[in-house]
Amino acid sequence: MSRLEKEMAELVEQMDLEKSLYSDHEIRCLAEEERLQRKKEKYDDDDGGKEIVLAQDLEDAWEQKLHKFSPAPRITDADKDDDRTSLNRKLDQNLLLLVKQKVGNQEIWLLPQAEWQAGETLRATAERVLAELSGRHWEAKFLGNAPCGFYKYKFPRVVQTDTGVGAKVFFFKALLQHSQLPLPKGKLDHVWVSKEELVDYLKPEYHSQVSQFLVDL
Repeated sequence: MSRLEKEMAELVEQMDLEKSLYSDHEIRCLAEEERLQRKKEKYDDDDGGKEIVLAQDLEDAWEQKLHKFSPAPRITDADKDDDRTSLNRKLDQNLLLLVKQKVGNQEIWLLPQAEWQAGETLRATAERVLAELSGRHWEAKFLGNAPCGFYKYKFPRVVQTDTGVGAKVFFFKALLQHSQLPLPKGKLDHVWVSKEELVDYLKPEYHSQVSQFLVDL
């Protein structure tokens, strides 16, 4: 940045500061400074003997609280036990829900899914899936009415027909808003995992496709 550009940037920053609005606390500080100045000059002495808490007193108290504050540990008991059924783990990352579902003759880990029913929108199907899986223990906010991604696959040759040789699974992104945990044991075989942990559960082909649209918010 040249000298002229730097001076212009500083000027714009100063203009923005001068035109900005004061917060309530800043207005209170300015008013108290003016009042204390008048009192010092004996122009104003209307306290009536009452104890007054100044903004500076509040700032000092806040500063003391800050020095005493000790953050909770980021490593939880669920982290130590590697309890992947718990949401109280990897607090610095987004966790994804995987469930074990029966597909054909085998049970595999998948993102939650179910068959679309006539008359439903795709989003309505996604909402029904979550409600049925959790027994309505989980409340989630779905982000938009359009899928965030899809996965397509072919049926085994023995079940392929002239009108159907494969299927598409559409996915919606939702944020968990409320949960009644823990779920009853045996209610749902599920895990909450980070994006990096997906590879421990998902089949390679499935993982390679879904990981493309599973981005952190």
